Amino acid sequence: MTDDASTSSATGGGSSATTGVHAAVTATDVARRLEAILLIVEEPQSLVSLAAAVGAPVPAVRQAIETLVDDYDGKSGGPVRGFELREVGGGWRLYVREELDDLVSEFVGGQAPSRLSQAALETLAVIAYKQPVTRSQVASIRAVNVDSVVRTLLARGLITELFADAETGAINYGTTDALLVHLGINSLDELPHISPLLDGVDEVSRADEVSRADEAGGTMDEGIRR
Repeated sequence: MTDDASTSSATGGGSSATTGVHAAVTATDVARRLEAILLIVEEPQSLVSLAAAVGAPVPAVRQAIETLVDDYDGKSGGPVRGFELREVGGGWRLYVREELDDLVSEFVGGQAPSRLSQAALETLAVIAYKQPVTRSQVASIRAVNVDSVVRTLLARGLITELFADAETGAINYGTTDALLVHLGINSLDELPHISPLLDGVDEVSRADEVSRADEAGGTMDEGIRR
């Protein structure tokens, strides 16, 4: 067989097989990229955002999402995973399965320190006064990244996810009754009145800001230690 004949055979009968292998690898690569992104995101991500992140068309991402959902739910022949890929507020995010929530909360709570850090107390104060509030709004007020602090507060049961924004998918947070119990108060109305500072710090003096912030932090710190 000549070289031309070999080439003709490779581009003829073997063409569809080659194309099929390429398509399979591409779909697998999209799924792997999605898993990497979904593993680290803090808020539900839309199909468009995920497509941009993994560099794939939206239809391919949608198909990969469906494949991952079936895989995690055990519909592909494997076991049901301890986590699930869930659509919330028009976006997708990995969540612990509901039946394992208590197990995870107990484990994380056992790893948590007995006292909250100053960063956690400040973040908790912002959420308490501004709720419902998103993670990005808290970060904007504090001018620092609050991802790990929010996870700590969630694990301690002091804040909870209230709802997802219908347009952005961003999770809005609020405080729980556990915070009231720790602080020994009946409602958030009994907290020091520093909320105006969170709306316009430029309208008050720096001395007054520091004094009142210390008052709020001290109140929460004392309550958490009780």
